[in-house]
Parts: sequence; structure tokens; C-alpha cells
Amino acid sequence: MNLNQYHQTTMSKSVWNKSIVFLLFLIFAFAKGNAQILEPVKWTSKIEKRAGNNAVLIFDGTIEKDWHMYSQFTPEGGPLALEITFKNQKGNYNLVGKAKEGKTKTAFNDVFGVNETFFEGKAHIEQEITIINPNLKTVDVDFDFQVCKEVCINSSKKFSIAIPSNFKMDAVAAVSESKLDETKVAGIAVDTVSKATVSEKLELKKIDNATAEVVDNVQKPATSRSLWSIFFIAFISGFAALLTPCVFPMIPMTVSFFTKQSKSRAKGIRNAIIYGFSIIAIYVILGLIVTKIFGADALNALSTDVWFNLIFFVILIIFATSFLGAFEIMLPNSWANKADQQADRGGLIGILFMALALAIVSFSCTGPIVGTLLVEAASNGGIAPIVGMLGFSLALALPFMLFAMFPGWLNSLPKSGGWLNTVKVVLGFLELALAFKFLSNADLVLQLHFLEREVFIAIWIAIFAALTFYLFGKITLPHDSPLNHISVGRLYLGLLTLVFTVYLIPGLWGAPLKLISAFPPPPQYSESPFGVGGSSNSDASSTVSAAGMPEGAELGPHGIMVFHDYEDGLAYAKSINKSIMLDFTGYACVNCRKMENNVWSEPMILPILKNDVVLISLYVDDKRDLPKEEQYVTAKGDKIETVGDKWTDFMISKYKTNTQPLYVITDLEGKNLNSSKPTISYVSAEEYLQWLKEGISNFK
Repeated sequence: MNLNQYHQTTMSKSVWNKSIVFLLFLIFAFAKGNAQILEPVKWTSKIEKRAGNNAVLIFDGTIEKDWHMYSQFTPEGGPLALEITFKNQKGNYNLVGKAKEGKTKTAFNDVFGVNETFFEGKAHIEQEITIINPNLKTVDVDFDFQVCKEVCINSSKKFSIAIPSNFKMDAVAAVSESKLDETKVAGIAVDTVSKATVSEKLELKKIDNATAEVVDNVQKPATSRSLWSIFFIAFISGFAALLTPCVFPMIPMTVSFFTKQSKSRAKGIRNAIIYGFSIIAIYVILGLIVTKIFGADALNALSTDVWFNLIFFVILIIFATSFLGAFEIMLPNSWANKADQQADRGGLIGILFMALALAIVSFSCTGPIVGTLLVEAASNGGIAPIVGMLGFSLALALPFMLFAMFPGWLNSLPKSGGWLNTVKVVLGFLELALAFKFLSNADLVLQLHFLEREVFIAIWIAIFAALTFYLFGKITLPHDSPLNHISVGRLYLGLLTLVFTVYLIPGLWGAPLKLISAFPPPPQYSESPFGVGGSSNSDASSTVSAAGMPEGAELGPHGIMVFHDYEDGLAYAKSINKSIMLDFTGYACVNCRKMENNVWSEPMILPILKNDVVLISLYVDDKRDLPKEEQYVTAKGDKIETVGDKWTDFMISKYKTNTQPLYVITDLEGKNLNSSKPTISYVSAEEYLQWLKEGISNFK
């Protein structure tokens, strides 16, 4: 072999070796890219020394972008809250209070009807303990949690945190991620029996939000848009308060006082502007006081407390009754007299006390609005009460400043009269409607089913129908002036409330009422999931009656017959020779409910689910214990002890994923019928429909 041939041979081998390496790299990258076992939260833990025998366990989770993990303080009836279990606590250490959390966010979940609390980006949790066993080597802790974006994952994490040999040392003993047990994907508990009642399921969730000690848990609105929404609603409320009999007549009186008593027009304008800013300062200080006294998140925790909701229901009923004219809510006259006396001093102090006098005198009209705003804003946490009071007071103060700058505008102001009382009465009806939201919250938490969706909607229909009759002059209240005719504005407002009342009526028959989705109880909390007068077998050709259903089946969402055991569903599918749709879901999976509510309900999709497939819904968070003989250990060493564990293991081993919702269409041998997309998750109705049609068409 000559030198040239040697180089060619060597180069060929080199190219061949590189090609093999590159091919292996592509195979590895492809395999990795197609792996579906997701772990959106990476955990670390450490222990820090405190005084005496106390120490603090610190857990830090890094959450992937766009994912969020639910807090241990997420209210009952919502997504799965974080559950912390201290495995070797007995005889070794005592807990000092409840685990504290770092920064969380809060947002209303219209699917479950609760304000859910969650982590984004990072999760920080601390638990102080007192060690009572001097020979303790490790603290063993289990986390069970749910993490979601378009899909949800129910996960658990086992920590074994080593106690430093020299307990008096100041250094932090950290446990690296590599020493921790691998993350185990498993179903976690809230709902235990697929056929159990909602109350039975909720009783299993041991979280006491009313007494939770969340010292470091600073809850903020979900987005900046929430603060803007609070500001806008508060501004509109301030404008409404401005148009009440307690405030509106004060505008020309106060502006005239400043313009006449001031030595020059410029000084009058300056004084009026100071007066306006004094009004803003008074209400913003009120917001600061509420935030300081109750804390950034205290009222948020109270928002799901039964007694809080019942008390505020009563308060709102009292406010509404006052607005409707039964009586006046007044602050002590001595307060107003003292403010007036101080106002006579003149100067900046006098102007400030004039603003305070306005706030006290107008309390009978502004008090109910301010009280409602404060609780609603404070339930969002953070600086929301301050933002709310800023919006309210700005609307209240602007007219005084503007009319002082342009006194000629006073001539264009409508005269005080009966229309001011009309505004007050309208606010009374709105307060009355809002009151039942708080009563509904209490009923939901207690699961009493006294105020179910249909009853709530019926109450709102009655309230807004009465408001419509009032605006059309068919009902008069104590402080109303004689009405010979109604104004054009009152007519338009009456027509608007009439349209809204008519809009509410189909809600009795199961209409979603998306415009008010945040107010009534969720659709599943109703006398009938099909609405008043509805029927589970409205489509007689597509579903069987409840009495005639096969063994193991029950009526699911939208009247679809569903199985919750794979073997039962498979046996039935074989008996009628239909394809199977597997639905890997969870009781607390919010995106599963969204798919069921928004996609399954589509007119083109619902008949297919009723007629063309056998639906088998397998709940990965079903914590019923499997019979001892059916429990097993996976190849990875995970113990399968519950029904949820079984379906989770089935999903992972068969379909290589741990996310919900997950949908699969199979034949009677368990083979996938969709070649391009064997499985599908949280998608649009159009994509879901095409996927369904493809899978069913391939069934032989």
C-alpha cells in the first residue's frame, strides 16, 4: 500500500467513524426530542441552623417557563394544592407552625370558581422544625403537587435532608439534587372515588385556609392587567358615587365657596385642586391602612372562609337595603361637626378637613361602595386596595378640580332631583346581586347545595327584572319623586337591564352565561348538569338511559356514557364493536375541564363522542387503594398502590407521557388508530375534530 492509498484508507475510516458518531448523535437527539416524560420543576433542598434545637428546612423549585405550580394554600374545590408530608416526624422533630411560602400569584379560575394560588418561575418553601431526637440523621419529606400549562402533571418529590454532624455549626448543610430520590410521577389525593359526591371528595382535602400562617407568602394579582382592572372598576364606582344625592349637590356648593372666598381666581383654582388632592389622600390612606392592618394576603385567605363570606353577605344586604331607601347609614354627627370646626381654620389644614367632612357627610352613599371595593380589591392582595382607592377617589375629586378651573361649566350641570335617587337605587340593586356571590362562596365551601347554579341564576333574574320594572316606573321606592314620564337615559338603562335579564334566562337550561362566568357557581354545582328541564338522554339515538347503562358505566360530561375502568370499557367496546377513546384526566385538572366544557360541547364533536366511540376516562389522581393483590412495584421501583397510580403507570409505560389531558383512540386490541398523531392533548376544537375523524375512520 503506497502512502496515497494509506491516506485514502485512513480518511475513509475517519469519515466512517464520524458518520457513525453523527448518526448516533441524531438518534439520541431524536429520541430525547420525542421523550414525553416531563419534569417542569427541578428541586433542591437544604437545612439551616436556628437558635437552640431549631432548624429550617428550605425547598427551592425552579419552574420551567409558562408552567405554574399550585400553592398549598390554593382553596378547596380548585386545582390540586401542594401537599407536604413529613415521613419521619414522630419522635424525631416537631413542626413549628405551617410551612411558609415565598412569592406567589393569585388569579380567579372560572372553571372551578375559586381564586387559585400558584408559583411561577420559582417556588420557595420553608418549614421550621424543633429537633427532639439528638440521633436524628435525616429529615424525610414528600411533596405532592400539580404543575400545569396547556397540560397538567401530578408529581411527587421525595427529599432526604441530612442533619449536619456538628449541629452547632453556622454553615448551611445543603443536599444536592443528585442525592435526592428521582421524581416519581404519581396520582395525588383530593378526590378519592370517581363516583363519590363532590362533598365526599372535598372532605379529603385537609387544608385550612382560614387559619393558615402565611407570613412570607406575598400574593399579587396574576398580571398587571388585574391592577388596571381594579383601577378601572374603582374609577367607575367613584363616578357612580359622584352621582348620588350625598355627593352631587356638593360640587357646585364647594366650587362656589372656593371661587368666592378666594382673593383671586388663580387662588380659588389652587385651593380647589388642593381640595381634590386631599380627597384622594384620604381614600388612599384608607387603602394603606387596610393593607397594613390585614397584610398583603390576609383578605385573600379570608376570601374562601365561610364566616367571612357570610358576614360580608349580611353587610352587603344592609348596604343594599340602605340604598333602596329603608334607612340611612350615617357616621356620628360629632365627627362631621369636628371636621367642620377644623375646616373654619382656613389654609391647607382647613381645606384638608373640608375634604374629610365631605367623606364623612357622604358616607351614607359612598360607604357601601368603598366597603365593597376594599374587600374585592384586598382579596387580590398586594397593593390592590391602594390602587382601588386611588381610582375611586380620583373619580370623586376630578369634578371639584375641573369645575374650579372652568366655573362656567357649573351652568351646564343638571339640576339635583329625583334622578340622583334613581342612581342610588340602581346601586342598591347591584349591591343586592353582588351579595349573593358571597353567600354562594360559603355554600360552595360547605357543599350544602342550598344555592346551586339554577337557584343563583333565578335570584339574579328576579333582581334584574325588578330593576327593569323600577327603571320603567312600574315600581316606586320610599325616596322616589313622583314620576309622570321617564327620561330617555332612564329608558335606555331600563332596556339594557331588560336585555341582561333575558340573557340570564337560558342559564336555567344549562347555557354557559360566559358574560358572568365569575359570579354563579360552576356548571357542575347544579341540580342537574343538563339545566332545568334538561335530560341526560336528549339525544335518544346516542345514549342509553341511566337505568339501562352497562355495568361500570355512568353518565359523564354532556350526557356522554363513560367508563372509569379500562377492562369494563374494553369489554363493552368489544360487545358493540366500536373504537375506544382513552381519556387520561384528573379530578383537579383545570385544562381537562376546559376541554370538556369548550371542546367536547361543540355541536360537531359531541355526537361523535356519544355515538362513535366508547369513552374510558381514567383519573390519575384517584386515590382509592387498590386491592392488596393488585398492588405492584414498577421496574423503576415505584410502588403502585392506588387506582390513580395504576392509570398513571399505564399512561407512562404505554404512551411515554405524564401529562393530562391525554386522548388516545385505539382499536379493540389496544393499537393506536391515529398514525400522524397517536395521542393528542389540549388543542382547539377544529384540530380535535379532525383527529377524532381520522382515528374513527381507521377503525376496522
